[in-house]
Amino acid sequence: MRKLSSGLPTMRLILIVLMIAVAALGALFGALNGDRVPIDFYFSRIDVPLGTALLAALLAGWLLGGLIAWIGQVPRLRRDLRAAHRELHAARTDAQTRGSA
Repeated sequence: MRKLSSGLPTMRLILIVLMIAVAALGALFGALNGDRVPIDFYFSRIDVPLGTALLAALLAGWLLGGLIAWIGQVPRLRRDLRAAHRELHAARTDAQTRGSA
């Protein structure tokens, strides 16, 4: 029997190695940028390492960008889903009327 997805284990290994490399680079980045910087939230102030502040800002931007992109797609996808449901209902009704005739 022939295996259909022969590249799957290789891709999984590449993904794991890439994730480990990114985690190691993130840890190295945080360690090299250990100077403390103040962050003022108007009502409170905290001192955090520079690497932590930069990585937190990167994560917050990534999450906010993903959320905005997701929110931008949801109305279109719901509209397409409603149209597909209408087409399916019309096709089923048509098939039933043809079958009973």
